[in-house]
Amino acid sequence: MRYDYKLIDSGNFQKLEQVGPYMIARPAAQAVWKPRLSSDQWKKADATFNRFSGGDGKWTIHNKSLPKKWMIEQGPVKLVISLTDFGHLGIFPEQDANWAKLHELIGRTHGDREINVLNLFAYTGGSTLACATAGAKVVHLDASKTSVAWARENAEASGAGDKPVRWIVDDVQKFVEREIRRGSKYQGIILDPPSFGRGANNEVWQVEDHLVPLLNNLKQILADDFLFILLSCHSNGYTPMALQNLLLDIVEPKSGRFEIGEMIIAEQDSGRVLPSGASALFVR
Repeated sequence: MRYDYKLIDSGNFQKLEQVGPYMIARPAAQAVWKPRLSSDQWKKADATFNRFSGGDGKWTIHNKSLPKKWMIEQGPVKLVISLTDFGHLGIFPEQDANWAKLHELIGRTHGDREINVLNLFAYTGGSTLACATAGAKVVHLDASKTSVAWARENAEASGAGDKPVRWIVDDVQKFVEREIRRGSKYQGIILDPPSFGRGANNEVWQVEDHLVPLLNNLKQILADDFLFILLSCHSNGYTPMALQNLLLDIVEPKSGRFEIGEMIIAEQDSGRVLPSGASALFVR
């Protein structure tokens, strides 16, 4: 398979990425070491993002022919790339390993039973596509109308526009509460909550205040025969073990196994890895 994303270098709290035909420099809080490459190499970036103290930031475009959108292949999917106001590109390559695990897990299981997956804080749909192309029925939910439209564009680009996906713009907490009342059940749940966010109607999300109540509610919509739950996070303090401990409150550990770890991106030449969040997967 072809992978058009590559991490070229990292250091001085920055990362230099090859994203298809373009080179991008962005902040990377975990890159506390020195870069391998010279400053002249970094200056070849087509665009650089500088973050402000409030969380947003500004792009400096060095290549005036850089398009507003372009497409890359990332394994089995195609993703539309665009520079956002918060420095995101629409791709999270640290999730590649999780997407591969979910695709394989569902692919070898769905022939025996129906697998309904709920993907919360679903953004541009990498996890949704991994599950849907393996045979699952997916509810893709994000509070951002723009993000859900972006995910649908990725599905069309990947030839997965006809897969059984419900695309929903809603507040995560309110949607889950309604699913409890409706008696809905899921064999798989995925969530990658932000540190802070706002719902479709300006509802506030704070990970330290709202994640535990959300997980308690998710326990009520896990099917008796559920297959997995995947919790990942990019917030400070939410280590792999912390995420496992959170899931221990809603799963019976003896009924399955945990796979936990740092999410990483490896530099293409040196193999040096950039920590990029944490994840905990529980598989029954």
